[in-house]
Amino acid sequence: MIKNDIYELYQTMERENILLSFKGVVTSDLLSSVLSIMESKMDYMDESPKLKKKVFNVLVECLQNLYHHIDSNEDRERNMLRIEAKSALFMIAKKDDHFVIRTGNYIDVESATELQRRIDVINGMDKEELKKYYQDVLSNGTLSEKGTAGLGMIDIARKSGNKLDYQFLPITDENSFFCLNIKID
Repeated sequence: MIKNDIYELYQTMERENILLSFKGVVTSDLLSSVLSIMESKMDYMDESPKLKKKVFNVLVECLQNLYHHIDSNEDRERNMLRIEAKSALFMIAKKDDHFVIRTGNYIDVESATELQRRIDVINGMDKEELKKYYQDVLSNGTLSEKGTAGLGMIDIARKSGNKLDYQFLPITDENSFFCLNIKID
């Protein structure tokens, strides 16, 4: 009864007003395509230019985080299907007067602990503190082995204007699934 499953998925996406959803391996070509699709969709929506810009900027940061931080942990890849280990999920939805971007990806437990610490620090700051923290990290931060300075989550919090809603779901002793929910208004 796959037809019923597809229809149920369609109904859920309609009910949740999901504009775009993707599950799979995040590549640079995918990033370009998704951003192009969302730019077109946002052009057709009757939203303020300021809100459109915020949504687009947060989306760029979220997609870049997925692209740069999908772990390439050999042990995890041996314990999971390679495609599953490198897969991510993201959705963009329109809710009443705001947008929601949701992402999900596998992460090793050690990285999850550090990420949770960083997000909690970010969530404990107000707008001015975030701005100063961003400048401090930009000035004093060192690049990770992935070529990033750890600014993504700070930037998402700054641009969305909201706290980062997140959860780590335990999958195995070594791996979790990181869920991030961002409200943009």
